[in-house]
Amino acid sequence: MAVSRDRGEQRLVPSSSPLLLYWMRRGSLRILLFSLLWWILTDGAMESWLVGVPVVLLVTTVSMILLPPFTCSLRGVVQFVPLFLWRSLRGGVDVAWRALHPQRPLSPGFIKYRWHLPPGLPRVVMADIISLLPGTLSVELDDHYLHVHLLDEQQDFLSEVGKVEQSVAAIFAISLLSEREIK
Repeated sequence: MAVSRDRGEQRLVPSSSPLLLYWMRRGSLRILLFSLLWWILTDGAMESWLVGVPVVLLVTTVSMILLPPFTCSLRGVVQFVPLFLWRSLRGGVDVAWRALHPQRPLSPGFIKYRWHLPPGLPRVVMADIISLLPGTLSVELDDHYLHVHLLDEQQDFLSEVGKVEQSVAAIFAISLLSEREIK
């Protein structure tokens, strides 16, 4: 904290005011979203705000602690949606085909995929996305690898995971770690 003298008055000003403004902006957005959710859940009843205001402030504070603000690229999200929908459709057809035609071979197994995303929320989001794709299930996330169960180990799944990882990096507007940075 730094002391600011304005017209003879002394007041404390955070030394990292851009960071404070960033948190206030993100907190304001969350307050707005939680208020909207409260309004929807209570059918817009004005008398509910006596309880709603403290609840919204508490939930916003807890959410800021548990999930600190992060950067998200609208362009990355828009580019990801068609990719995800196409892969889900293609994978769903493949799983349905295998279920309806038992002679189609299954080759279940596990793969280990080396992370190139930085630790934290991007890795969790990627693991969740992988689990949403038919025929796959994220089994374990460790510091270096994502462990995935597959219905067909014979397919080239590693390149698919790499594309999903690039898409997640684009969503969070971050760069993938190089091999040198990983070691």
